[in-house]
Amino acid sequence: MGVKVREKQKGSGVWWVFINHQGQRKAKKVGAKSAANKVARRIEAKLASKELNIDTEAVPTFGELAREWIGVIVPATCKPSTCSDYEGILKHHVLPAFKARPIDNITRKEIKVFILNMAKRRSMSKAKHCKAVLSGVLKLAVEDEVISHNPALELGSLGKQQQQEATITPFTAEELDLLLDTFRAKFPHYFPLTLCLARTGMRIGEAVALEWGDIDFNSRTIHIRRASARGRIQTPKSGKSRKVDMSLQLTEVLGDMKTRRKREALARGLSKVPELVFMNTAGRMIDINHFRNRTWHKALTKAKLARRRVHDLRHTYATLRIQAGHNIADVSGQLGHHSVKFTLDQYFHWLPGQAKGEVDELDRLQLPATYAQPDEKTG
Repeated sequence: MGVKVREKQKGSGVWWVFINHQGQRKAKKVGAKSAANKVARRIEAKLASKELNIDTEAVPTFGELAREWIGVIVPATCKPSTCSDYEGILKHHVLPAFKARPIDNITRKEIKVFILNMAKRRSMSKAKHCKAVLSGVLKLAVEDEVISHNPALELGSLGKQQQQEATITPFTAEELDLLLDTFRAKFPHYFPLTLCLARTGMRIGEAVALEWGDIDFNSRTIHIRRASARGRIQTPKSGKSRKVDMSLQLTEVLGDMKTRRKREALARGLSKVPELVFMNTAGRMIDINHFRNRTWHKALTKAKLARRRVHDLRHTYATLRIQAGHNIADVSGQLGHHSVKFTLDQYFHWLPGQAKGEVDELDRLQLPATYAQPDEKTG
């Protein structure tokens, strides 16, 4: 009884795992020696705990590798908020479908069907997260040389469907003015925050984590160093800090707010102003979900505007600047995008329309011959 690793044909470089358990024998081709040794160790552990299924244990299941991926790989490479997202996706969606499957028995076709069904039942965003989890676990299997390729990659037309899913619904300039006026009149405590989002294109997680030390009123710049995600402070989404410009209006509003905070601090006998720029009415960090549900949606209703996300203020900043003909590279840098190409791809439809002028230039080209109206008699 036991588990052995060896080449069936010496010098072939193909290693097998041989199991002899309770009178049953099983041989499974694995591939590389290192991968075969890993498989053998897993099987020996199963033998010791009497959990061995000799028909399937020669290759690890998806669930086994998923535990290693979510427990070791993800915490070492992802932010805490991403780890939490992946844990939920794995537990509630991916494991119910793939947990018991031998890792080498999962096909590209069934992954694609699973992803498309998820998009149909839930959303393309949820489907994309499921794909990322599947691909992460299967990538680990490739690195362990249990399988030769990752079947979650190259899913064909799925990529185009993902792009079609993304919709951008920015405010027009008139709608934005109306929204800001509504916040100023009805929700004045959150007017500076809303103005900041509209004038800088920041993500709301970046804005609620701002501290006064991040703002340079002389140069009219804000240094984005951190972001809040589920109440935790972490680096911005790109992993890098960046600087954004403040408009004159935003500079004035934030300057007035800091002066008011100083007066309030003196009145309360405090030696310094609280570090956070934007706080809730209780003086603590803003809970983004509370702001969205208790203030944002109410403001849209009072302004008689269609329901939109807070994130659409970021899209509004981008589209208004692009429509005004501002430098696309500067817009991209202020938003913190990883490339100008990404910005162009996302906001292509909001580029200022110059096509008519370009087409009109064709009329000024020297043509080889004038166009004559066909004679009606001759046709």
